[in-house]
Amino acid sequence: MTTTYTFDVFSSLDGFGAAGGDWTGYWGKQGPELLDHRLSLYDREQRMVFGANTYRAFAQMLADSTEESDVRDPWVTRMRNLPTTVVSTTLEGPLDWPDATVASGDAVDVVARLKEESEVPLRSHGSLSMNRALMAAGLVDRVQVTLFPVITGRSGLEPIFGGAEDFDLELVERRTLDGDIQELVYRPTRHA
Repeated sequence: MTTTYTFDVFSSLDGFGAAGGDWTGYWGKQGPELLDHRLSLYDREQRMVFGANTYRAFAQMLADSTEESDVRDPWVTRMRNLPTTVVSTTLEGPLDWPDATVASGDAVDVVARLKEESEVPLRSHGSLSMNRALMAAGLVDRVQVTLFPVITGRSGLEPIFGGAEDFDLELVERRTLDGDIQELVYRPTRHA
């Protein structure tokens, strides 16, 4: 039996995972509903899966942050304490992450094996290029997009689906948080 793999990502309306300029974390739009909901997502037993670049970015942000910063929101702390697999051909353990292991090799092979062996669901937050490859290989069961009410046409960074294959999406869940943040969960299937 295979376990479920969720690609979880934050996005601007125009499809960017981050922005430069004077935008802050969450594009400055976070509220108590979003933060409480994010915390509840990480209550469940699950395994995180990151690519090397996302792991490095999270580790650096946490190292550079203070207890009061957005980076240390309770859901991030809870996520950091979940069992984690970092897929990398360049990193070696031990990692500066409480329960992380490095899986060397191609992400498609690593995640296919994890889906077969894991007794808990798998979740990846970010790791854009890795998750595009996993989607193309048919390994992503759910795409969870938290859509923030911003357009970052001039300052957008990290186009989430830039270079991705074509997919049809079936909406399986949706919710509005803090009045104008949308969480959309889709089941992707490769468009033939």
